[in-house]
Amino acid sequence: MTAQPERLRIALVCNTAWAIYTYRRGVLRMLTERGAEVTIIAPRDRTFEPLIAMGCRCVELPVASKGTDPREDLKTLAALYREYRATRPHVVFHYTIKPNIYGSIAARLARVPSIAVTTGLGYVFIQKSRTAMVAKRLYRFAFRFPREVWFLNRDDRDAFARQDLLAHPDRARLLHGEGVDLDEYAFEPLPERESFVFILIGRLLWDKGVAEFVEAARRVRAIYPNARFQLLGPVGVDNPSAISRTEVDAWERDNVIEYLGEAHDVRPHIANADCVVLPSYREGVPRTLMEASAMGRPIVATDVPGCREVVEDGVTGLLCEAKNADSLAHQLERMLTLDARQRAEMGVQGRAKVAQEFDENAVVERYKGTIRAITGVSL
Repeated sequence: MTAQPERLRIALVCNTAWAIYTYRRGVLRMLTERGAEVTIIAPRDRTFEPLIAMGCRCVELPVASKGTDPREDLKTLAALYREYRATRPHVVFHYTIKPNIYGSIAARLARVPSIAVTTGLGYVFIQKSRTAMVAKRLYRFAFRFPREVWFLNRDDRDAFARQDLLAHPDRARLLHGEGVDLDEYAFEPLPERESFVFILIGRLLWDKGVAEFVEAARRVRAIYPNARFQLLGPVGVDNPSAISRTEVDAWERDNVIEYLGEAHDVRPHIANADCVVLPSYREGVPRTLMEASAMGRPIVATDVPGCREVVEDGVTGLLCEAKNADSLAHQLERMLTLDARQRAEMGVQGRAKVAQEFDENAVVERYKGTIRAITGVSL
């Protein structure tokens, strides 16, 4: 009898299972449909069940996303090392800061190949704190081990190179966003009504520019009472920049914003909006903006790494200064006072840009090519 070929084992590690389920379903579908054994390693959340239903194996991982206690981080490293030694994955993909750092080290110790995907530089490159300095030193050490380091935009790649955080600059690769399913996020005409809805979608973090959004909403609503401002996304998340539910409740009491809670499916909320807003301080390539553009929504976002990859100023949306409520309010008012035809044209152009530059199929092909290069197996 001839021996059956060994089943390909692929692991994806992140600080939230939700992010893997939300942002990488196309990759997961491709892997499971082609017979790979896919393991998701992340803190347990409500997406474990749908991930298991997709055919993935889920392993709970201890990650202290907010904390800086080395003992907690060593628990993360040890848990990953034990998992890699036990299951011997053929390739591991690490996402977000702590899995990138401690996962890359654990993979090296366990002698399994890994890829580090920097999904956005976050507080490490926004703040000038001791914690950020330590994180950069850890990046410099850990990033000597992955086979490749993927960046979602050129600014992030250049920032790592400029600060000498890449021991092997030749291993840096540009992924240019993680893609969007153009069939799932189909084009929708803009609503026709008297009111005008702005929506900010994402984890409610100060670094996402939520404070500037709320302040700009106060100013715009004082002049245009028919303007509505909505927030959609988890509150009080495990992140140093998290916003509390108490703060959101106060904004609601002031009749400034409407908090919509969390949504498993953001498409109805995008379809109901006239404009999607993201005043973030820094991004990888923001998924919500790709999804909004795919559905034909004009955007107001900050002129920062990540956002400017998606938004072409004056063509698919409007860009404003980061950390500047005046600039944001001005661009929101501009968007509101454009005629319907101009906004519709921005939506059409946004859809075309996403189709050309951010089609998820191209991202899935990159994963297939990388796995083939490392394992010799074609998917």
